[in-house]
Amino acid sequence: MSRPDPSEYPAYAQVYVDRVQGDDAIAALSAPVLPGLPAGADGDRTYAPGKWTVKEVVGHIADTERIFAYRILAIARGDQAVLPGFEQDDYVRAGRFNDRPLADLLDELQAVRQGTLTLLRGLPAAAWDRRGTANAFSVTVRGLAFVVAGHALHHAAILRERYLPRA
Repeated sequence: MSRPDPSEYPAYAQVYVDRVQGDDAIAALSAPVLPGLPAGADGDRTYAPGKWTVKEVVGHIADTERIFAYRILAIARGDQAVLPGFEQDDYVRAGRFNDRPLADLLDELQAVRQGTLTLLRGLPAAAWDRRGTANAFSVTVRGLAFVVAGHALHHAAILRERYLPRA
C-alpha cells in the first residue's frame, strides 16, 4: 500500500489524510479508535454552547465511517453510480446519541471499525486504485481509506484537546 495522491480524495479531507502516519491505512485503522476515552467519561460534556457532546462526536465518527465504508465497498466493486453526500449535523440530530450510554456508543464504534477493517483486508490489490465519485468528488478506495482513518484521528484529537478535563 502507499499513501494516496491528493487527487484521490477531496481537498477538504487533506487535514484528515495528514493525520495518518505511514503508508498503510489498515495499520492506522488497527490502532485503538479513541485512545484515552474511557467508557465512564462524561458523555454529555461539551466544550462550548452549541457544540456536539462527547456522545454525539462518537456517534458522528461511527456514522461517517459507515458511510465511507459503503463508498469504499461500492467503488471497490466497480460500481460507477455517483454516491451522495450527507449532512453531518442532520445525521447527529437524527442519531439521538445523547439518549444512549457512552459505553454503548463506544462498543458500536468498535464494531463499525471491525467491519471496516474486515472489508479493507478482503479487498484485492487492484481495488485500492479504483476510482469513483462520492459527494461530487473523484476518489479512490485508497484515498477513502486514509480519509476514514484520519477522520477518526481528527476527532480523537479534538476530544483530547477540548473535551477531556486536563489532569
